[in-house]
Amino acid sequence: MSSVGSLYIGASGLTAHGEALSVVGDNIANANTVGFKNSRANFEDVLARSVGGGAGDIGLGSRLASVQKLFTQGSMLGTGVATDLAIKGNGFFAVRGSAEGLDGTFYTRAGQFNLDRDGRLVNQAGLVAQGYVIDATGTLVKKVTDIQISTSEMPAVATTTAKIYANLDANATTPTTAWPATIAAGFDPSTASNYSTTLTVYDSLGKSHQVNVYFRKEAAAGAWSWHALVDGGEITGGTAGTWVQGADGTMTFDTQGRLSAVTTASNDFDFSGNTVQNQTITFNFGDPTGAGGTGLKGSTSFASASSVSFLDQNGYASGTLSGVSVDPDGTISGVFSNGQKRTVGQVLLAKFQAPEEMQRIGGNLYISTSKSGPALMNEAAAGGLGAINAGALEQSNVDLARQFVDMITFQRGFQANSRTITTADQMLQEVIGIKR
Repeated sequence: MSSVGSLYIGASGLTAHGEALSVVGDNIANANTVGFKNSRANFEDVLARSVGGGAGDIGLGSRLASVQKLFTQGSMLGTGVATDLAIKGNGFFAVRGSAEGLDGTFYTRAGQFNLDRDGRLVNQAGLVAQGYVIDATGTLVKKVTDIQISTSEMPAVATTTAKIYANLDANATTPTTAWPATIAAGFDPSTASNYSTTLTVYDSLGKSHQVNVYFRKEAAAGAWSWHALVDGGEITGGTAGTWVQGADGTMTFDTQGRLSAVTTASNDFDFSGNTVQNQTITFNFGDPTGAGGTGLKGSTSFASASSVSFLDQNGYASGTLSGVSVDPDGTISGVFSNGQKRTVGQVLLAKFQAPEEMQRIGGNLYISTSKSGPALMNEAAAGGLGAINAGALEQSNVDLARQFVDMITFQRGFQANSRTITTADQMLQEVIGIKR
């Protein structure tokens, strides 16, 4: 190997270490880039060749063999923003649109999403997240597409069922005031009953109405009657201040206080206004033994004060979308102003057989290559994919301490290779000086 050859060997070392320093610089520059994955410079020797006479192998220097992407987990930073999403584990968010002069689907670990004016879940570059959406019936359609959440108002739902679970005091006595066959003006239902509770129900337009349910102990052992009343001012043809009975029936309890039977005698709520008339509300008081139940999972009649343990109904007013929440499996739930919550979509994740072979294109984005293999889309927390943490972002996985150590190492390597060049230059000067 000539001294001139040594110059080129030193130059190859300078080039390799300079490129490696660029890798470190890129890592440090992105230490605070959300979802950034640091890279590692890998060296290799160059074209070793045999010099005759068994003198051994003398290489021609070194070069940067590859820049390896390191997809280790970054730390989580809580933001409190519902549409900020972080992946805990393997996988990438898939986003679609135009970026860096390319059109198509891209992949990223940066989950800084928000809803645009059309209800699309987009990142800061306007690329649309990919996943499942719901159809007109509210069913999640499992076809990968742009995630777009309907911002239209949720329609009202009229009450059709109501649950009232109560204990009715077994020691109660029958009121002296009889319950009238027809309620007249001035009737006070509290004088003809032992206990009452109030339930809010909704008509077909979503207007709320107060239904007062009265329970009356009857003369027969374990026998009670129930009466659902509404103020006449809320009923078609009714008079404000005069009660109108919308439904009534009986309840029977056995000697152990268990609900044994429930009947309904009438059921008709004609709420006033442009609403559906003859609205029926099925009242559920528990699981009577006569219908195969236990008689204890609902209303009972023990010798203790009457009280309600559970009250619910299935109607609600119309509402507008007021926010979203995302579950670990990517399910997006819409939170509406009427207190309702329902599934409006699902974020999917992509995984690759060789993620290190994906190509960076900038903007926190990657594209698939023939070496990485195609994207395999699936629900989060399934099929080897990580879970989604909502209200958080994944930080860069750059370890600054390690980067500074690498920087020092590459700097020393660069200095040492420069010494190879200066020493070879001095040797060449000596050779030139022989002629003098």
